[in-house]
Amino acid sequence: MRSSRVALPARVERRNATFQQWQALLTNRTKRTRAGEMLVQGVRPITQAVAHGHEVRHLLVDGRPRPSEWARDLVRRTGAPVVTVAPELMAELGERDDPPEVLALVAVPDDDLGRLPREGDPLVVAFDRPASPGNIGSLARSVDALGGAALVTTGHSADAWDPASIRASTGSIFATPVVRLPSPDPLLAWVDRRREEGLGFVVVGTDEGGDVDLSDAPLTGPTVLVVGSEATGMSAAWRDACDVVATIPMTGSASSLNAANAGSIALYEARRQRRHRAHRA
Repeated sequence: MRSSRVALPARVERRNATFQQWQALLTNRTKRTRAGEMLVQGVRPITQAVAHGHEVRHLLVDGRPRPSEWARDLVRRTGAPVVTVAPELMAELGERDDPPEVLALVAVPDDDLGRLPREGDPLVVAFDRPASPGNIGSLARSVDALGGAALVTTGHSADAWDPASIRASTGSIFATPVVRLPSPDPLLAWVDRRREEGLGFVVVGTDEGGDVDLSDAPLTGPTVLVVGSEATGMSAAWRDACDVVATIPMTGSASSLNAANAGSIALYEARRQRRHRAHRA
């Protein structure tokens, strides 16, 4: 995303046009896309965004006379312009009863597959047509925790940069490359290029009607792990592209698993296989 810092007033004390623009970033994906930025809430998500090099365009503060050391350090580290916002307006933007000390306007990263790793044995998770931003954030948290290299959403889907996604990730969505694609095709073309370069990528899908148990799926090398949508599973395009379709054995009366949970289980299995391979080496 091209860097752009729009000049903002030093103080905002009423529900003016600037405040309304910030509110729209919380609820309107189109406005986030046009502005190229998101409003990030919470100490950990803001800290993670800064720690992993995301561009902080402005910091909004509630103007308390004695800011915390965290807030003072944040201002020093980012060098971002600071806007003092009336506490009642900060509470609205923070979507909580009491005003948060700091909110951050952060640039939306480019949806560029060049951000994905090209070496080693990367494990890229493709989430096909996720309808819930909370599930995107939950899966991003698992990708971060369990050794995934990137998260790619494909097709018509919820927005990874929706506040509900950021909250569900507890900030992990800033710690791993996240790319949004309109279809599987660009990622499959990227896989073909990596194969031409000698990386033996395997595309492994997850589905209750899979051909092999998850524990028998090949997850130790360069892998694209496909998690289908909550309602309909993988698209026909992804199913056709899969080298292996794995199933998670289940007992009990549940007919299926939540998509983010299924993806987390598959990530754990990949980590288990890779640790076992490393111990044998």
